[in-house]
Amino acid sequence: MTATQAPADAPPTSMNHRQILQAMSGLMAGMFVAILAGTVVANALPTIIADLGASQSSYTWVVTSELLAMTATVPLWGKLSDLFNKKLLLQLSLSMFVVGSLLAGFSHGVGLLIFSRVVQGIGAGGLTALAQVVMASVIPPRQLGKYAGIFGAVFAVGTVAGPLVGGVLVDTSWLGWRWCFFIGVPFALLAIALLQRTLRLPTVKREVRIDWLGAFLIVAGVCALLIWVSLAGNEFDWASWQTGVLTGGGVLLLVAAVFVEARTPEPVIPLGIFRNRTVTLTTVASLLVGVAMFGGTVFLSQYFQISLGKSPTVAGLMSLPMILGLLVSSTVAGQVISRTGKWKRYLVAGAFIMAVGLALLATIDAKTNFGLLSLYMAILGVGVGMLMQNLVLAAQNDVPAADLGAATSVLSFFRSMGGTIGVSVLGAILANRVADETAKGLRNAGVTAPGGGGSGEGSVPDMSTLPGPLRTIIEHAYAVATADLFLVATPFAVLALIAVVFIKEKPLKTTSGMERLAEESGEGPAAPTGTDKDPAPVA
Repeated sequence: MTATQAPADAPPTSMNHRQILQAMSGLMAGMFVAILAGTVVANALPTIIADLGASQSSYTWVVTSELLAMTATVPLWGKLSDLFNKKLLLQLSLSMFVVGSLLAGFSHGVGLLIFSRVVQGIGAGGLTALAQVVMASVIPPRQLGKYAGIFGAVFAVGTVAGPLVGGVLVDTSWLGWRWCFFIGVPFALLAIALLQRTLRLPTVKREVRIDWLGAFLIVAGVCALLIWVSLAGNEFDWASWQTGVLTGGGVLLLVAAVFVEARTPEPVIPLGIFRNRTVTLTTVASLLVGVAMFGGTVFLSQYFQISLGKSPTVAGLMSLPMILGLLVSSTVAGQVISRTGKWKRYLVAGAFIMAVGLALLATIDAKTNFGLLSLYMAILGVGVGMLMQNLVLAAQNDVPAADLGAATSVLSFFRSMGGTIGVSVLGAILANRVADETAKGLRNAGVTAPGGGGSGEGSVPDMSTLPGPLRTIIEHAYAVATADLFLVATPFAVLALIAVVFIKEKPLKTTSGMERLAEESGEGPAAPTGTDKDPAPVA
C-alpha cells in the first residue's frame, strides 16, 4: 500500500546537522538511561543480594531477568517501529523503564526485585531497538561515524558513571542501594520531554497488521530456552525431565514461529532478510559477541570486590580502562570510516583484539597486578568498541529502508540473546567453580566443607565478616572461577572473528533512512537536501 501524500507541514525527509544534534539530545538521554539501568547496579549487586539474604543463583537472575525480557521483546519493538510512530514508542519504552525502576527501588524481597528487572528489561528492549532505528532514519550510513563520538561519549559516561554512582550510593549509609534504581527516573523523564520537543519523524500511513501470534510464539520459545540455560545445572540437572520439557517446548514454539512468520504479511522477523548475506553474518557475529562480552564481563565486579577486596566505589573506578578503550576505539574508528567509507577492516581488527583481550583476562588470579589487569581490560574495550556498533552499521547499510527496524532489531535481539545465554551459562559455571574451589580450599586447610558444594546455592559472602584464612580461600575461589569464565568466552570471540571475515564490504550509502524510504515509496528522488558538504559516495 503506497503512502499517502504528506501535508506541507509534515516532517522533512532529510535533516541538517543542527536538527540531527537536536533530535539526538533526547535519543542520547534515553540511551543513557538504558545504559545506567545495567551499570549502576553492577557494583551494588553483591550488597543488594547480601542485604536481601539471596543466593548466587539469585545474583545471576537479577542480571538475567532484565536481559531475558529485553531479548524477548526487541524484535516486537523493532517491528512496531516499522508500523507506528517511533517517537511515541520510545516514550512508551521510557515510561516502562520508570515503572520498573520504582518497583525495584521499593523491593523488599528478591522476587519483586527480579520482576521489576523484567519490567525494566521490556523498556530497555524498546530503547535498544528504537534508538538505533531512529539514528538510521535521520543519519546516512556514510555520516554515522561523525556522530559516533557523541554516541561513544554517552556510552562511556553511562558505563563509567553508573558503577561509580552505584558504588557511592551503596557506601553512603543515608542513601543505600535503593537509590541505584531511583536515580534513573529523572533522566528517563527528561528524555521523554526532550524527545517530545526535538524528534520529528515522518509516519508512513498504511494499513497496519501486527503479527501477535508470531510475536507470542517467538517470545515464548526464546523465554523457554533462556530459562532452561539459566536454571540447568543449578536448580536441576542438565540431563533431566525439566531440560526435556523446556528445550522441547522451546524448539517446538520456535518452529511454529518460523511457520507463522513465513506466511503472515507483516512478520515480526521477516525471514527474507536472512537471504541477505551481510544480515546473516552480522547476526551470527552479534550473537557470539553477546556471549563473549556480556558473559565474560558481567561478573568482573564480583572479582574486584571479593577477590581483590575493593569497595563498590573503587570497583567502579577499576572498570575505567575497559570503558576508555571502548570510547577511544569507537570514536576513532567511526571518524575514519566516515572519511574513507571503508569499514570491514575495523570489524576484523575488533573481533581479533576482543579475542586477545578475553584470552589475556583468562590468566588473572587474586594477586594480579592492577596495571596488568588494566591493560587486559583496555585491550578488550578497544576490540569491542571497533566491533559492536559497526556490525549494526554494516547491516543497516545493506537493507531496504522499509526493513531498517526489523534488521536492526534482529541484530539487537541476537546480541541480547547471546548476552543472556552467556550470563546464564557462565553464571552457573561460576557458582559451581566457586563451590568446588571453596570446598577444595577448605579440605586443604583441614576444615569440613559446609553443605556439600557444587550446587552453586551458597549465598554471596560478606567478605568483611569472614576470618582471615577463610577469606583467603574465598578470594582464591572467585579469582579462579572468574578467569575460567574468560577462558570459556574466548572461543566465542574467535568464532565471531571468522564470521566477520566472510562479510562482503559494500559502499556506505549517503542518504538517510527517511530519504531512502521516500524513494522506495515513490515519493521522489532520494537526493539529500541541505547536505552539500557530505562526502561523495564511495566508488
